[in-house]
Amino acid sequence: MFTINKKAKNFSMALMAIGLIALTYGFWTDTHRAWPSLLFNNYFFIGIAVFGVFFVALQYVAEAGWSIVLKRVPEAIMGALPVFSIIMLLIMVAAIMHWNHIYHWLHEGIMDPTSEHYDKILAGKEAYLNATFFITRTVFYLLVWNYFAKKLRNLSVLEDQQGGTAIHFKGVRTSAWFMVFFAVTSAMASWDWIMSIDPHWFSTIFGWYVFAEWSAIGFTTVLLFTLYLKRQGYLQDVNENHIHDLGKWVFAFSLVWTYIWFSQFMLIWYANIPEEVTYFTARLEVENYKFLFWFSMIINFVAPIILLMSRDAKRNNGRLIFVSCIILLGHWLNSYLLVTPGTLGTHGHIGFTEIGMGLGFAGLFIYLVLNALTKQPLETKNHPFLDESKHLHT
Repeated sequence: MFTINKKAKNFSMALMAIGLIALTYGFWTDTHRAWPSLLFNNYFFIGIAVFGVFFVALQYVAEAGWSIVLKRVPEAIMGALPVFSIIMLLIMVAAIMHWNHIYHWLHEGIMDPTSEHYDKILAGKEAYLNATFFITRTVFYLLVWNYFAKKLRNLSVLEDQQGGTAIHFKGVRTSAWFMVFFAVTSAMASWDWIMSIDPHWFSTIFGWYVFAEWSAIGFTTVLLFTLYLKRQGYLQDVNENHIHDLGKWVFAFSLVWTYIWFSQFMLIWYANIPEEVTYFTARLEVENYKFLFWFSMIINFVAPIILLMSRDAKRNNGRLIFVSCIILLGHWLNSYLLVTPGTLGTHGHIGFTEIGMGLGFAGLFIYLVLNALTKQPLETKNHPFLDESKHLHT
């Protein structure tokens, strides 16, 4: 059984303490800045958590055998989902109660033709962008994700206890249903929580963009926790071939994210349609964001393609950790850019509030995952593909 060592526990607690101080400082000094910081940090980590469910489900529906010896890692990652779901729900409730001003379309009078604040374009979207339907959708997404996370976790425990193939095939069927719901809910959640911050703007590939980002940071997180557990003497059946495969996934989805990023940017920027290009001008023509806009894209693309392309690089643990940290930083900055320009306009900048909350969320996430790892033996038992996974060669 895995136990959390004192160093890891103290480290996560220290990060959470920094986050709590930053949260208090943010709401004490500038609530308009604190709420967007809370949203983009929670968006980042809830994406990793729900990716854990996706990873487990993907292995089932693909009948994949390579990952069985490390399946406890994504299962533990999805164990963090309930906490971040609660935080997300609180943010959205605060939005519809007008405790924050993240979503412009929730402002009073926006949909009322008799109001001086009336916006004809947003009024045309009222059937979708209204407080009741918005919070109902959010609750639905979170309930669906958490239900399947709990269901797949229980099936995994039951499989260890009973063995046989019946439970495995039940996991396949459950995962197939999750994939259907996840395809829809992940895209709609990205529209609701992120894209509607800039409600006049829309992108038809935004759902894919967010999925690619969650996959890139999700595989990166699975890789980092796997390497950590290996270093601590656990996961003895995980070998360099498993690490190599995880490295390939990190590399692949870094390129997928870059491809979608470029496709979205190039088509909108060069078409130069006013209602579309304003999304990028708000980021490229403001000094507070311009550098971060290019910097986040470059490090998310250049670091993996230069440092992880070769086979040997994907088997070098030190290099994998270094590149993984760069990728997580790059996508954290990208998450900041998805939220802040639309909420704070030209007044946004990265400071103690944003960084401190980010560290706090990281500490909370690390603690939740490590705690989840203690609940079940790390060694998988009775899975029909266990021997295949133990003898993986690539």
